[in-house]
Amino acid sequence: MAVRLTEVEAYTGDGSDPAAHSHRGPTPRAAIMFGPPGRLYVYFSYGVHWCANVVVGPDGTGSAVLLRAGEVVVGEDVARSRRPAARSARDLARGPARLTQTLAIGPGDRDADLLDPASTVRLHRGPAPDAVSVGPRVGISLATELPWRFWETGAPTVSVFRAGGKPRRSTAGQDGRS
Repeated sequence: MAVRLTEVEAYTGDGSDPAAHSHRGPTPRAAIMFGPPGRLYVYFSYGVHWCANVVVGPDGTGSAVLLRAGEVVVGEDVARSRRPAARSARDLARGPARLTQTLAIGPGDRDADLLDPASTVRLHRGPAPDAVSVGPRVGISLATELPWRFWETGAPTVSVFRAGGKPRRSTAGQDGRS
């Protein structure tokens, strides 16, 4: 099974991004985000579903990219068996929880080396989209003004943007992405 990513969202642990799980440093939950790059950071979100990030920064920075949406390009039958409620192919991997469910990513994939040919979860470089759009991140309440969400312009699998409430003031101890 393979998915072509159509939407991602960036998070940094340099202290400037209170929405990042790495904001408070390498806690037991977020230690994977601090490197090495190319690892999979998997976490349980809102006590309901799994989400996956690719660690992208140099060792020690706590940066990762949330995998938000994709288009199933190989194994649609497998994807449909994992996501029987999906009404169309567009909805199979539309949104971070649906994407991880479609790819069967869960806690056992935490810290997987996405560049290792023996890994059960792999990341491959494909052709770049014709156009990429940039905008605010989705589903967080802190640092909502940062334009760190990137998506393939016009891709039907991209999440629907719904503006949230007023951005909250950033304070220590808050985590807008739990």
